[in-house]
Amino acid sequence: MQKIKLDSSNLQVSALAMGSDVLGSKIDQDTTFSLLDYYVGEGGNFIDTGNFYASWLPGCKGGESETVIGAWMKARGNRDKVIISSKLAFDYPGCEGGLSAAEIERECEKSLRRLQTDRLDLYYAHRDDREVPQEETMAAFDRLIRAGKVRALGASNLAVWRIAQANAVAKANGFTPYTIVQQRYTYLRPRHGADFGPQIVIGPELKDFALIEGIALVAYSILLQGAYTRTERELPAQFAGPESNQRLDALREVAKETERSVNQIIIAWMRQSKPAVLPIIAGSRINQLKENITALDLCLSEEQMQKLNTAGDPVIRQAWIQPK
Repeated sequence: MQKIKLDSSNLQVSALAMGSDVLGSKIDQDTTFSLLDYYVGEGGNFIDTGNFYASWLPGCKGGESETVIGAWMKARGNRDKVIISSKLAFDYPGCEGGLSAAEIERECEKSLRRLQTDRLDLYYAHRDDREVPQEETMAAFDRLIRAGKVRALGASNLAVWRIAQANAVAKANGFTPYTIVQQRYTYLRPRHGADFGPQIVIGPELKDFALIEGIALVAYSILLQGAYTRTERELPAQFAGPESNQRLDALREVAKETERSVNQIIIAWMRQSKPAVLPIIAGSRINQLKENITALDLCLSEEQMQKLNTAGDPVIRQAWIQPK
């Protein structure tokens, strides 16, 4: 699997990241080990987790994902061959959440213990905390960098202006800035006013910011949990509307032209976009991972990218003034 540099960070990661929100919980340890083995065997090295995964599931308290990944790395002896990203800021049992200096220090130590490692390659602020000054948050993250416990910093579910503000604070004080942003993103565009709760969607403003500032973009929920292909699953209400129907038609046309699946077209489109967006893939079965990984050998033509990019756009008609 191709390795790429995450822009201004020094991380060399695989072209697809492996999501892990329900590993070690909904997906048991044996299956988790098999899925991770397959992903790494295909050249993947970028594993994404979070401190509160999967506290929302019955019987879970958070930390299940980090714990099973730590057990897998210990069993395989491969810590130095993988890039591990984790996150903090959401609350879960035993954790108040937020981005105070004390919380950042505590949660980092807990994540390191669960992962059985001495460092996190990438550490994300998982949501904003308006109650804590940016100076306190960025100083705390910087101390982790200087202590060698974290290699790079990322922001997830933060508004663009807050990321810019945090990086300005970091620059003014000599702290490490955010160099990677992970947000929700898929091929379909949310309807106007769509509400995703605490999740923030990659939009034009963030794309411009990333291009200008050298920020790497990473995306989650790229395949809408199978809604593109599973007939029993409806598209989320946030995407419903005529525009989505037109974009779905374009997806299916390109899939037919290339003799590939709709999911593979979405992954290829995302990677070939400007700026490129690195997809996080997931799956409970090997064949699901295989479908996603084999999308890496697909190269869409300029015409196909144009079709996908413009589908659902409003038709602008020029108004002619009748000469007198």
